Amino acid sequence: MTTAERGSPGGQRTVSRFFAEPMRDYVLACLGRPVSVLQAGCLAPLRELGIGELTDGGFQITVTAVDADDPIAKRVLRDSHGAYDDVITGDLRTVSIPPRTYDVVYCAQLLERVQHVALVLDRLNSALKPGGLLLIRTADRYSAMALLDRLLPGPARRMVWSRFRPGTPGPFTPVYEKAVSADGIADYALMRGLVIAARASELTRPDSPAGLSSSMRITCGAIARLSRGRYGDSHDELLYVIRKPQDRFARVVLPPRAPRPGKRGAGDGRAVFSRGRDPPYPPRPVQWASQDIGDAGSPWGSDT
Repeated sequence: MTTAERGSPGGQRTVSRFFAEPMRDYVLACLGRPVSVLQAGCLAPLRELGIGELTDGGFQITVTAVDADDPIAKRVLRDSHGAYDDVITGDLRTVSIPPRTYDVVYCAQLLERVQHVALVLDRLNSALKPGGLLLIRTADRYSAMALLDRLLPGPARRMVWSRFRPGTPGPFTPVYEKAVSADGIADYALMRGLVIAARASELTRPDSPAGLSSSMRITCGAIARLSRGRYGDSHDELLYVIRKPQDRFARVVLPPRAPRPGKRGAGDGRAVFSRGRDPPYPPRPVQWASQDIGDAGSPWGSDT
């Protein structure tokens, strides 16, 4: 396990093949150079990417963490004891993240607790290199667990959090915008020209403590029945592997060429005229030939 994995609050989660396999394939395709990862969300279970196994195999991977300028998020990042190569905090809509810098952006357990999800995803997408991977793990707004999380009063949410995640700062204020759903993620990917390579769903309700877990299971089942399936109980989180296509219209800026002796403006794209002469202005009228071209191989042929 890497230093970042040990410091991650979700470090107890095992490696997930859903994320680890595309991560491994991408690292192998980048053989010979380091791979940079941006972890969006301080509670992201980084271990499920399988970075530890890759670094043990000799690959160089750097991890930068980014989260909102929130007291709870800052406390979590502070408790990680410098596990990351760099940490960025601020308004996720406008936070300064270098564009086209990271090979992989791993966004987990973040979108359900932030506002303006599309703007946040735009910021993360801009930080991703063309051809890079955007890995998303988020709660589903239309799951029974998400509805229960929004309806529970503050003291009850804190009690459930402390029982299921002892020692982890929280809970965060639930937001669950409409974009935090299967349709919302699909619409965003379509509008931004992103390719959803794989998608899945998981039921992540802890099994212990057994009494609280059983109560949550019964409550979520009742919500699913009373809502007639609108808020389902088959899963509570959505997983996505999204690829950012290569930019086909990228501009290649060539270095300026040194001007040749005796030629002003040569190599810098400017027009070159002899000394003592001005450019022709206004332009001279075009002189058309009076020959009939109807029989001279015109692509439109003769008009007769």
